[in-house]
Amino acid sequence: MKVDALVAEIGSTTTVINAFDKLDSENPKFIGSGYSPTTVLEGDVTIGLNNAISMLCKKLNVKNLDAKETFASSSAAGGLKMSVHGLVYDMTVKAAKEAALGAGANIKMITSGLLDDYQIDEIKTSPLNIIMIAGGVDFGERTTAIENSKKIASLKLNIPVIYAGNIQNQNIIKNIFKENNQLEYLFISKNVYPKIDVLEVDESRKIIQDVFEKHIIHAPGMEKVKSVIKENIIPTPGAVMEASILLKESIGDLVTIDIGGATTDIHSVTEGKAEIEKILIAPEPFAKRTVEGDLGVYINKDNIIEMITKERLIRKLNLNENDYNKIIENYKPIPINGQIPLTEELAKEAMIQSIERHSGRLIDMYTGSGKTTYAEGKDLTNVKYIIATGGALTRLPNKLTIIKEALSKKNSKILKPDEKTQVLIDQDYIMASIGVLSKKHPEAALKILKNSLGIE
Repeated sequence: MKVDALVAEIGSTTTVINAFDKLDSENPKFIGSGYSPTTVLEGDVTIGLNNAISMLCKKLNVKNLDAKETFASSSAAGGLKMSVHGLVYDMTVKAAKEAALGAGANIKMITSGLLDDYQIDEIKTSPLNIIMIAGGVDFGERTTAIENSKKIASLKLNIPVIYAGNIQNQNIIKNIFKENNQLEYLFISKNVYPKIDVLEVDESRKIIQDVFEKHIIHAPGMEKVKSVIKENIIPTPGAVMEASILLKESIGDLVTIDIGGATTDIHSVTEGKAEIEKILIAPEPFAKRTVEGDLGVYINKDNIIEMITKERLIRKLNLNENDYNKIIENYKPIPINGQIPLTEELAKEAMIQSIERHSGRLIDMYTGSGKTTYAEGKDLTNVKYIIATGGALTRLPNKLTIIKEALSKKNSKILKPDEKTQVLIDQDYIMASIGVLSKKHPEAALKILKNSLGIE
């Protein structure tokens, strides 16, 4: 069977293959998906990729699939692991962090100011894919980024380093890396914080994804990936962000929520309300991602149970303690039968906590002229749509109730969406694949995503 495109989502535990066809027509289609355990740890990711394709062939009742183009997103082996080093935490460090998270990174280390010996040792021993150096507004402070570059270049780690600081330093940074025989690993970006209260993270985000694609094929277990995948490979969270940005341009401000077994990712694409922007004490990116590493409905279920408390859960689920303990003892990654109500309660709490952490808030400050209200963080009060993706919010039977109840929790100080916000479910669970596909086929990708979300 011939199709236009196969898009792989190579996860840490599962590899999914999605097939798409008629991408150049008025009616592009999602054909179906297959999955298999990921085989990076076995030393060859293509085993899992080919197994997933075989499963899809069986579902479609065909002998083989011949695709014109093959794409992928990956979060295998910890995904895109980065460290970020800037000058002032609330300024250049924050800007660099936003660029990294928006690109889909898993940030392992953040520092501000001059790196000390302990931090240098941590960089040497951390399993990093990319290092980002920032610091200084354009034509401002220069020393910190230069000294940090000298220390990092001298380590000769042979991994990509992105410089996104004061533009006056660019040639000096190039010479530093050249002197250390590391120039081939250096990538120069626009300053992520060129002026006070100005964030410019789009170019850095694109460079991070481009660098990831060039170097992911050298990661252990991924060396053969280009024998199967011929086109773009980007980090899976970055692909979800790309799909969110694409959709926002068509339907308006939105938040995408992905509750997984280990983490909960929130992607917001909104400028917020004008009246809130006027009282913001620090700038926020147009497209923002946060990762809550303690909020997962399988690997991190115990964290969420502790937040809710075991006693409240037993009452909510109308169970006795013995039945509750049996459910916990036999809890599966994909919940079955009596486990589903528990998973729904965990998903609801994960959503409540992650939305509140992602959202900005109103704060009162006292000055000589009295109390004044300011805002800090991301304003989500202008959001029109909640986009639900990921296993929990696309497969649980009461997913709409979970989302509405989570949004109904009131706190007038938190700048979050309310229960009136329209909820759209990614029924085909293809958001990450759509983000990858949109790099080359944006119009077709948007139509297929809207169909999955039930948008005419």
